[in-house]
Amino acid sequence: MRKIWAIVRRELIAYFSSPLAYIVMTAFLLMQGYIFYLIVSFLNNPQTPSMTPLRLFFGGTIFFWLFLLFVVPVITMRLIAEERRSGTVEVLLTSPVTEVQVVVAKFAAAMAFYAALWLPTALYVLVLRRNSEIDIGPVLAGYLGVFLLGFFFLAVGTFCSTLTNNQLIAAIIAFAAMVALFSIGLVEQLMVSSSVIKS
Repeated sequence: MRKIWAIVRRELIAYFSSPLAYIVMTAFLLMQGYIFYLIVSFLNNPQTPSMTPLRLFFGGTIFFWLFLLFVVPVITMRLIAEERRSGTVEVLLTSPVTEVQVVVAKFAAAMAFYAALWLPTALYVLVLRRNSEIDIGPVLAGYLGVFLLGFFFLAVGTFCSTLTNNQLIAAIIAFAAMVALFSIGLVEQLMVSSSVIKS
């Protein structure tokens, strides 16, 4: 466990010593803040049907899925590809750690960074709780869903990062794979909707 933690710490230092991490975090928080503002403004309209804002926030708009499709490849593209490009993967694999420990540690670091992106959005829940009553159970379930989706997409991105030594190509492959997975779910949803309409 100590070896895994050492690699996780090394990866997190690499994330937060890069300006790309701060660009991603800033863009994500600006985008999520704007989306939250739009959702609340939309629901404040008296003609809008009654809905909970957090239900829309957690996957109820296309913006949520765009975040996953664009940001997750950026998070995972360097995990293995950068090690292979710089030649440090051989040093890493010849050190007293197994391949499984290396992959698990790198994935855990990516998951920690993903969680750090979502952590400030808890302020939106606090804002809503000050102005209305909120059942905390569905909110926690929403965050659980966000983290499980992130877990899945980060796993796909980590796998794609092992396929090449070029970060950009790894990101493109991950993006293409995630779009394919998203499209399968979208097609299934459209088929279900059309069958309900026909019946």
